Amino acid sequence: MKIGILCYPTYGGSGIVATELGMSLAHKGYEVHFISSALPARLDITNPNIFFHKVNVETYPLFEYQPYDIALSSMIYRVVNLYKLDLLHAHYAIPYAYAAFTAKQMLKEESRDIPLVTTLHGTDITLVGQHPSYKHAVEFSINQSDAVTSVSASLKADTLKFFNIKKEIQVITNFIDNSDFGGGVQTCQRKQFAKDEEKILIHVSNLRPVKRIMEVLQIFKNVHARIKSKLIIIGEGPEMEKINQFLEEHPELIGEIRLLGKVNDLYRILQLSDVFLLPSEQESFGLAALEAMAASTPVISSNAGGIPEVNIQGETGFMAEIGNVEAMSNYTIKLLSDENLLATMKDNAKQQAIRFDLKNILPVYEDMYAETLKKFNTQKVLQ
Repeated sequence: MKIGILCYPTYGGSGIVATELGMSLAHKGYEVHFISSALPARLDITNPNIFFHKVNVETYPLFEYQPYDIALSSMIYRVVNLYKLDLLHAHYAIPYAYAAFTAKQMLKEESRDIPLVTTLHGTDITLVGQHPSYKHAVEFSINQSDAVTSVSASLKADTLKFFNIKKEIQVITNFIDNSDFGGGVQTCQRKQFAKDEEKILIHVSNLRPVKRIMEVLQIFKNVHARIKSKLIIIGEGPEMEKINQFLEEHPELIGEIRLLGKVNDLYRILQLSDVFLLPSEQESFGLAALEAMAASTPVISSNAGGIPEVNIQGETGFMAEIGNVEAMSNYTIKLLSDENLLATMKDNAKQQAIRFDLKNILPVYEDMYAETLKKFNTQKVLQ
């Protein structure tokens, strides 16, 4: 099967899932074509079954904003025609499902057509998609797809609540490749970040406002007052200035907080950590939490969106209401103060990650592709 994957190239959850899915399919012998504005961050282009097609947008003085959607549709049309793709998989309703629909109409002019699968990841539904400028386009794109999936039951419920959806939505959760988290923690590596008697708290995100980075810092401040600890923050984004401002206001914590920016060896650093902090106000699934669990790191989080489907209260970590810094601080202190509890939750976190392992989720995608193609071809015959 030849599959076209349309995705964002960034470190965000949708881009990571799309890239890991495509690479896994390629390893199984599928021919996978990535179509995006840049090479996806984690894509291994050396696999002979993987192809990358960059969407180029010509600059023209007439346009204040360059027409990316038109260029994207044209590239999808071209790749489908040149490589005879069997199926398109759009990760995000906009712009990818919308552009894919346009490409499909162009293909129909040449008596060709191809099924479209759309996976909903989060902000295309919960934030951007509900804006009046985009809502009807998002709704239309979903309803025009041949198959629709969402990464959590929570996101499916939100989609059905806010949009008039006529398609069945299948929940196929995000996943983790636990084989990436092999090997034990090296003491010498841990000493690069903390002393033996100190605990390590970690936060990983794109530092957008929805991640509530100030609450991460407040939780750490409260924990640090009671427990010897360090905080590691991985990622870059618009809230970085707030971190710098916090450090200016709390100079006593400058040596206790490490800002690492984007790192390539995220898994190794997660394995060094004792607690993962995720106080987000919106999470369609909580892929960052699942990555932490795969590294045997318990999670202290809000109960936003799909997080409760991943982080099990009292088993893999603790959850509190969005914005309840005091509760999340107290949960963290409780966990770090009890070595037996911490050890148990580390084990539970790893077991939870195994339930979401790639080997369990990939066959679900394969079955969905096969069923979508079957229905699509049957409809074509009936027409």
